Amino acid sequence: MDLKKLDRKITQLDTTYPVKIIQVGEGNFLRAFVDWIVDKLNEKTDFNGAVKIVQPIPKGMVQTLNNQDGLYHVILQGVMKGEDVSEKRLIQSVYGGINPYDDYQEFLKLAENPELQMIVSNTTEAGIAFDEGDKTSDTLPNSYPGKLTALLYHRFDHFSGESDKGLIIIPCELIEKNGEHLKNYVLKYAGYWDLGEEFIRWVKENVVFCNSLVDRIVPGYPSDKADEFKKELGFDDKMLVSAEYFHLWVIEGPDWIKEKFPVHKANLNIKFVDNLLPYRRRKVRILNGIHTSMVPVGYLYGLSTVRESIDNDVVGSFLSKALHEEIIPTLDLTREELTEFANAVLDRFRNPFIKHQLISIALNSISKYKVRVLPSVLKYYEINNELPKRLLFSLAALIRFYKGDRNGEEIPLNDSDDIIILFSETWKLNDYQNITQTILGNKKLWEQNLNEVDGMTDLVSCYLKEIDTNGIETALSKINT
Repeated sequence: MDLKKLDRKITQLDTTYPVKIIQVGEGNFLRAFVDWIVDKLNEKTDFNGAVKIVQPIPKGMVQTLNNQDGLYHVILQGVMKGEDVSEKRLIQSVYGGINPYDDYQEFLKLAENPELQMIVSNTTEAGIAFDEGDKTSDTLPNSYPGKLTALLYHRFDHFSGESDKGLIIIPCELIEKNGEHLKNYVLKYAGYWDLGEEFIRWVKENVVFCNSLVDRIVPGYPSDKADEFKKELGFDDKMLVSAEYFHLWVIEGPDWIKEKFPVHKANLNIKFVDNLLPYRRRKVRILNGIHTSMVPVGYLYGLSTVRESIDNDVVGSFLSKALHEEIIPTLDLTREELTEFANAVLDRFRNPFIKHQLISIALNSISKYKVRVLPSVLKYYEINNELPKRLLFSLAALIRFYKGDRNGEEIPLNDSDDIIILFSETWKLNDYQNITQTILGNKKLWEQNLNEVDGMTDLVSCYLKEIDTNGIETALSKINT
C-alpha cells in the first residue's frame, strides 16, 4: 500500500486554536471520546479550543502521537434505531502531547497558559489515589492527584492567586464521586506538602471539581481491519482508534460550565446535572445489569457473544422482559427516559462491529451481580412485595455457571480463588436447597444474608434444580411463558 504519513503539513491544516484543555491520558478511550467531542465543538460552535495531552505514566503513546502532529482518525461503527451507522473522522483538536517523565518543567509550564480552562483525565480507577511516596512537588509526583496538585500550585503561584485563573476539573475515571475523591486528594497533598492556606483557599474557591460519568465502548486499535481502514483513508495512521457510535457524558457541576464548554450547542449526548446518582444508577442497573444477567443464561444456553444472546428469540425475550418489567420500574428517572436509554443499550448490544464474548465479560461475575443486579432485585421486592423471577432466574443460572461445566465441557471460571473454591465445595452438597442456602447466606458474597428475604431461597433453589436437571432450554421455556 502506498500510504501517506499523517501530519498537518500534508493534510494542509492551518487552523490554530489556543489550548483550552489539558488531558491527562492518551489512551484509546479519551481520544475516541473527549477529543472527538472537542473536535465536534470546534466544528459546530465557537468553542475554538485545542487539547494538549499529558502522558500519565513513563511509557505511553505520546511520542507516536507527536510524530503525527496530534492527528489521528476515529472510526465509529454501531447501530442507531435499528440501522447500521458509521463515521470516519480526522481528529484535529489535539495539539500533541508531552511526557512529564522526560521534562517536568515543560509539564508545569502548561499551567502558565492564560487561555487554559479545563483538565480532563482517565488514569484508570487506580489512578485517583494518594501516594505517600510523593514527598514534594519539587520533583514529578508519581500519582495523578500529586501531578495535578503540582500543576495547580504552579498556576496559583504564576498568576499570584488571581481568582479568575481557576480551572474546571472533570475526571473520567470509572469510580463513584470521582471529582470529589480527586479534590480531597489534591487538598491532602496541599497539606502534606505544606503549600499554604492561601493555595488551599484558592483551590476551594476557584477550582471546580466535577463528578462525571462516561459511556462509550472503545475497542481501540482495529487490528483486524487496520490495513483496510488505512487504505480507505490513504494514511498510515498508527493512532487509529475504533469505537461504537453511542456516547454519553453526564457531568455534575454548576450550570455556568456550559458557557465555557458549550456542548449543548453541538447536538451531543452530554448532560449537565445537579445530581449524577440517578444516571449512574441507570447505567449500572440497565447496561451493566443486563450484561451481568445475560452471561450465565446465554452461556449455558450455548451462545458465545452478547449479540447472539440479544438476537436469540428465547434468551433475547428473557432479557428484554427482565429489563423492561423488573429493572426499569425500580429506577427514579422518567419511564420515557429510561426506556429510551434501554432501547439504545439493546442497539449497542446488537452492534455487528463489536464482538463481546460472554466468557470474557464473565470476570468476577459474583461481585458484579451484587453491585449491578442485586439492588434491582431488592428494590423490586420493596416496591411490589414480590420477587423478580427473571433476575433471580439469572442468579440461579449464575450458581449453576459456577458449577464449572457446560454439557460436560469445563467452563473457564475467572474469579478469585476463594470464590471458586467456595462454589466447588458447595456443589458437593448435592442438594439444591442446601446449595442455594449456603450461597445466599454467605455474607462475604452479598454483605447480607439473602436467605432472610422472604421466598428468595425457595425460588432460586427451584430454578437451580430445573436448570441443572432438565437443562436451561427447558427452564427458560417455562419462565418465558
